[in-house]
Amino acid sequence: MAQQTEENGKKPIARLVVPIVVFGAAIGIAGVLWLSNASDTKADECEVSADVLAALDEVTVGQLAAVLPTGTGRGYLDLEFVDENMNPMTLAEFAGKPLLVNFWATWCGPCREEMPALNNLARAYDIEDFQVLTIDLDLGDEGIKLAREFLDELSLESLPLLADPTFAAFERLQKSGVSLGLPTTLLLDAKGCELAVLQGPAEWDSPSAFRLIDTLIEVGSLSQNNS
Repeated sequence: MAQQTEENGKKPIARLVVPIVVFGAAIGIAGVLWLSNASDTKADECEVSADVLAALDEVTVGQLAAVLPTGTGRGYLDLEFVDENMNPMTLAEFAGKPLLVNFWATWCGPCREEMPALNNLARAYDIEDFQVLTIDLDLGDEGIKLAREFLDELSLESLPLLADPTFAAFERLQKSGVSLGLPTTLLLDAKGCELAVLQGPAEWDSPSAFRLIDTLIEVGSLSQNNS
């Protein structure tokens, strides 16, 4: 686990949300991912205890005060996207450890600004305990190329290049009321169950972020063991 110094106080941060306005273009290239992600995320797939939510709420402070513990019962193991080579994947392939799933795009200014901090966060933890997944929303094959160029330019080697080039997965979040724009971040337990959501960017390499992730690892793994 990462080492950090606890911050005092609960200070709200600005939520910079970039509206999504290009779904019409996304529909034109939708394929297998669209069909899989079309339905709303069910709100009865997971059971999250009040103790888990209370533990997370206690540490959503400082630069992470805008993180909202939810415990809605939404599960995401079937959420589909592709890897850099356009191979289909689901979140089920990453089950067994808590996850931070961040939706971003190269055209989203706040997304670009927070990516180095996400890279630092990912680098600070053992991948067996916790993993950061970054899902790019640039459209089509060219979009994945743009995302790769951005990650390489800033040497963000700890962030995987995953993509939702049809917007199907992200629209699923919108239909469920999970996201209003970019960036959007999900905190999931080891079973892929939603524990918290953040609308907008955050300083993911701040002391309060490390404290939040340490807690996520503790409660996220515990919920798996109690299943």
